[in-house]
Formats: sequence, C-alpha cells, structure tokens
Amino acid sequence: MINYLYQEQNWQSQLSDLITDPQELLELLQLPQDLLGGAHLAAQSFKLRVPRAFVAKMQVGNPFDPLLLQVLPHHLELKEHPDFVTDPLGEEDANQQPGVLHKYKSRFLLTLTGACAVHCRYCFRRHFPYQENLPKNQDWLNIKQYIESQPEINEVIFSGGDPLTLSNRKLGEWIERLSSIQQLKFLRIHSRVPIVIPNRVDDELISILKNSRLRIIVVVHSNHAAELDDFTCHKLAQLIEHKITVLNQAVLLKGVNDSAQILSNLSYRLFDAGVMPYYLHVLDKVKGAQHFDLTPDQTELIYKDVLANLPGYLVPKLVREIAGEKNKTPLFGTTNF
Repeated sequence: MINYLYQEQNWQSQLSDLITDPQELLELLQLPQDLLGGAHLAAQSFKLRVPRAFVAKMQVGNPFDPLLLQVLPHHLELKEHPDFVTDPLGEEDANQQPGVLHKYKSRFLLTLTGACAVHCRYCFRRHFPYQENLPKNQDWLNIKQYIESQPEINEVIFSGGDPLTLSNRKLGEWIERLSSIQQLKFLRIHSRVPIVIPNRVDDELISILKNSRLRIIVVVHSNHAAELDDFTCHKLAQLIEHKITVLNQAVLLKGVNDSAQILSNLSYRLFDAGVMPYYLHVLDKVKGAQHFDLTPDQTELIYKDVLANLPGYLVPKLVREIAGEKNKTPLFGTTNF
C-alpha cells in the first residue's frame, strides 16, 4: 500500500518531502531510538536526506537493513583515519572551471547541481565545494569554448550532485546546448534518482532523451537487489524501450553487499529490467566512510566468487578510481588495491 501511494505521486512532490531527521526515519521503521547514537552529530556535517519511496523499500524492524545502512548517519563517520581524506580522487586539480571536471581524455564531467535526492553515507563528494563550482547560464560560452579547444572530447557526463534532481526544462536546455557542438557524440547521465524516486522517469524526460541527437547513456546506481522492486524495474525498462542505454554501477560496501550471493542477486535483478551491470567500485577513501571499507583480501575473495557464480556478461568490472589516472583502474588480478 505504501509503495502504491508513492507510485501515484509525482517526482517533484517526493523530492520536496524528503526525510531529513534521523529520529523520524527510525520511527517510520519502528526501530529503537537508541540506534541514534551519534547520528545527529554525524548529520551535522553531512545531512540525512532520503526519499520516502526509498524508505518504503526497507524492512520494518530491521536495524541491519542494507538500504537503511547506506543512508542512516553513524557515529563511526566522526572517527579520524589517516587514509581517508576529503578529496580522495584529486578532483580539485581536475576542476578546470565552474562545473567542469576534466579527468579523462575523451570525456569530462559537468556538475550541474550539488543537490541529491539521497545522501549516501559513502559519497566520495560529500566534502566537495559545490557552491563554488556550479555553472551558471552565463558560463555556457566558456564551457563551449573549452570543449572546442579539446577536439578529443566526444562525450559529456552529467554528474553532481545528481543531475536528475534538475527540472526537465533545465536538463533540456543543457542537452540542447551540448547537441549544438558537432564534435560531441555521447551524453552520459549518472544518477541515483531513478532508484530512489522511480517516478523521475516520466514521459517528458523520456521524450527529451530519446529525441536528442546525442547518444544517451543513463548510468544508475544500485547496490542491492532490494532497491529494485517491480515498479523501479518497470521505470528503468521504459528508458530501454526507447533505445536509451541503461547501465548500473555499484559500490562494494561492508555490511551492505559484501557477499557474492548479494552481488549475484543484484546482477540478475538488473538484467530482469534490461540493465547491464557496468562497474563495481571499491570504496573511495573519503573521510567519514571508513566503516564501509573492506580489505583487499576480502574484496578479491568476494569477486572471485562472483566470477564463479555469474555468466561473464553479468559480471561488473571491479575497479578503483585513482587520483590523477586517466581511466578507472581494473583490480582483479592486479596489485592496484
């Protein structure tokens, strides 16, 4: 019944009615308040934000629900660790101008917004200075000139924040601008919103994406099969029906999906919706996320089991992003942990 109600609400209403109080979240899930621990303190540095539609997928009464663990602030976030830093991917050095993160030769990231529908506690940009880097309309000419000065660039990646928190009008404007640059061939949109607010995939968004000159790839972010109920899979399948490529990237997280069986279930569930598993990231060492980390030995053991469990086309690439490198670094069978 709860899921049905959220299916009827438009995505804008859901985005404006997020849960931001840890106490309310625990009350909705009928969990004891002593689980709050240092949640309020942790939320002061990185706020709780989670859509009610996503909470509706969580198990009532289960303090170890894998979806809950991804969003509930935890006192362990406040612990200092020398290997976990505010800018683990060296993005400050890649920040060429407002909105532009150029880390890879043929493509660059355009951060259109700092807003997210959900604050994942392991987010590698939880300390990113968005307000200093958001492009304004008047920055468009500088961005266009930057692209044209780099003829090897053929793809733009909408990132953030989460680009699908923007209105369809705003998204359409940026897509139209980029479509006018003939050297561009691909537009990739990285977003968690279709997973946490599936109704974001509405008719207007589909129309904008399918009618673009650019080849559109939507990369969603799901870490656990429980995130992919039938309605969410239906919405993802709508994108695919209109010839929009949909891939998934996940993050390997201690206590959430750190078993081959969980990861295999995720791949099969994605495939049910027509979504291809793309990347499985090891945790970026961002300050505040150290309690999600796994050792290299644990990671390799899990991934070997995934390889044994799944056909090759359902195995995501295990990768780490290393600051300054021009591509994601494959990990299995290497020493790049």
